[in-house]
Amino acid sequence: MGHLITLATCSLNQWALDYQGNYERILASITISKERGATLRVGPELEIPGYGCLDHFLEGDTVLHSWEVLAKILTSDATMGIVCDIGMPVVHKNVIYNCRIIVHDCKILLIRPKMWLANDGNYRELRYFTPWAKHRQWEDHYLPRIIQAVNKQIKVPFGDAVISTMDTCIGVELCEELFTPASPHILMGLDGVEIFTNSSGSHHELRKLYTRVELIKEATLKLGGIYLYANQQGCDGDRLYYDGCAMIAVNGRVIAQGSQFSLTDVEVVTATVDIEDVRAHRAKSSRSMQAASSDRYYRVEVPFALTNGKFDEVREEDLVGLIGTKSMDVRYHAAEEEIALGPACWLWDYLRRSRTQGYFIPLSGGIDSCATAVIVYSMCRLVSEAALRGEQQVIVDARRMTGEPDSSSYVPSDPREFANRIFHTCYMGTENSSLETRRRAKQLSEAIGSYHVDLNMDSVVTAVRSLFGYVTGVRPQFRSHGGSNAENLALQNIQARLRMVLAYMFAQLLPWVRGKSGGLLVLGSANVDESLRGYLTKYDCSSADVNPIGGISKTDLKRFIAYAKDAFDLPILTSFLEAVPTAELEPITETYVQSDEADMGMTYDELSVFGRLRKVEKCGPYSTFTKLIHEWGAFLSPVQIAEKVKLFFFEHARNRHKMTTLTPSYHAESYSPDDNRFDLRPFLYPSRFPWQFKKIDEVAAVLPDRSTVIAVDKTKTE
Repeated sequence: MGHLITLATCSLNQWALDYQGNYERILASITISKERGATLRVGPELEIPGYGCLDHFLEGDTVLHSWEVLAKILTSDATMGIVCDIGMPVVHKNVIYNCRIIVHDCKILLIRPKMWLANDGNYRELRYFTPWAKHRQWEDHYLPRIIQAVNKQIKVPFGDAVISTMDTCIGVELCEELFTPASPHILMGLDGVEIFTNSSGSHHELRKLYTRVELIKEATLKLGGIYLYANQQGCDGDRLYYDGCAMIAVNGRVIAQGSQFSLTDVEVVTATVDIEDVRAHRAKSSRSMQAASSDRYYRVEVPFALTNGKFDEVREEDLVGLIGTKSMDVRYHAAEEEIALGPACWLWDYLRRSRTQGYFIPLSGGIDSCATAVIVYSMCRLVSEAALRGEQQVIVDARRMTGEPDSSSYVPSDPREFANRIFHTCYMGTENSSLETRRRAKQLSEAIGSYHVDLNMDSVVTAVRSLFGYVTGVRPQFRSHGGSNAENLALQNIQARLRMVLAYMFAQLLPWVRGKSGGLLVLGSANVDESLRGYLTKYDCSSADVNPIGGISKTDLKRFIAYAKDAFDLPILTSFLEAVPTAELEPITETYVQSDEADMGMTYDELSVFGRLRKVEKCGPYSTFTKLIHEWGAFLSPVQIAEKVKLFFFEHARNRHKMTTLTPSYHAESYSPDDNRFDLRPFLYPSRFPWQFKKIDEVAAVLPDRSTVIAVDKTKTE
């Protein structure tokens, strides 16, 4: 056995601007790390103020309070005998940087600013911070008086440097820097850095974890070394859910992994490694030649050894992390499981931190509101499981929102019982509603335990319709009764918008009806494909407080429902999967039953394709057409593809204004059209795209129709 080091990385459920709570969670993680024998602890990005402060990072108060929290940490003995990597914003020479503060024995060793900033998708780091452009250079940073008073330090190194202990060398990498082509760990590793820390604020997105894991493994596979990945966990005040999954990797193998979705506020992952294995891995001629000619990093020397030097003091459970043992298989959740867990954890954070008494949702009997309700039920399952494990914060939060006193012995051990206390559902039927959807809504509520209300709102709809007739002298009719398209659409929208009004009334008063205080948060249930197409009424029941499925495709929601049917023992979900999606806003006749896909003029699967091409692959109308000629040309003619492309972009453009009022939604999909944070585009378009559509039509007219050829060949074969 060589030189053993016990290392700790963590996932913390930090909350933007919650300095006291963030301080307590940081302190708890350091305490746990030391109890496990760790001599190096790494925390998430910007863990002191919280990653999601957004424009609050531009306020002097945010920097001031971050220094106050750090001073409080340094005043305690928490950092004695351990090197801690802690994140906060720092103003250096009147410039704001996203920094890591490396601390040991109550002293600041180094302030390392972030060099490559995340500035696309959900991230706007360049709006608040400036990247450190002086690579492998450092300057003196004069500390604020609040820190000088604590540890008598006047100045510390600030810049791109590394930490040299008595037995190894530590380098810092921040989140986005791992994802860049020329990552800092490469040059640091060639200059002898053996341990890399990465502090992240990386959000959950369906099927994204694999990319993150592969980058972490690759970082040390060729280079050799130990990689400690820390991440934010939970909802810190916005649409994103940070999914934790702290990891430790050595020489290209993951040897320790934390949970990806958890209600635990503080999770520490530790492993004991042998630093000699890193040195053995690096004993290659080509690597040595590159290292011998590499540029030098400034080393901040600290008279402290990470190795404990005594094998018998290493905890037995940490020995599973020793190199030489079999590396662990990384746990990946299927997309269906991610939907069951991620939005559920996000909803729990939102519910407990908003200090409300529960959720309310209008159940339509369709698959979207069904999926939203099942996600809430999944949240209740997670809460019950955590409470049974004795997680006190979960129990305290559950007691508060259910109205139980602090001295109560109540523990939410049964998800259906807990759902009945905090989850409220309502079926809002009209004369256009079917008995089947009413029945499905009621049976679903019974299966998951929600407090359910069933009502008819025809009298309210009739009152509004009559009011219009009284004022104007004409009474609008549905198309099936001889009305125009304008009348037909207006009558559908009346029903949809009145449901939103009623939803908020019931959400405010149902706790009072049940003899409780407080109010409920209203949940939306518009999926990402409907938002992309604009197939929703502005300010209808898709307008809510939060929406857990607003970033999830219809296709993935169906897979989730199929998964939950067995995983949660909910056989009623079969009837939702078999039902034809319908808004039920028009009268049913012998020859007409309203269908979502028929109304939209395209399928949900097609919408997903359009969404990815438009956002992920950055295609305009013409580029989308040229790509689909190759993808769909085997079964659709060029003219048919052209018509579908033009229809999508026309509908997307003319409904784009609806995205400005989109309910804050859990971000789960890379083609989300939410322009409040993620998809920054105009909302007033030349929606008929005359130049682009003309070019599409010209090309479609001269391209060969491969679908016809294939159909003929198939006939000959048969």
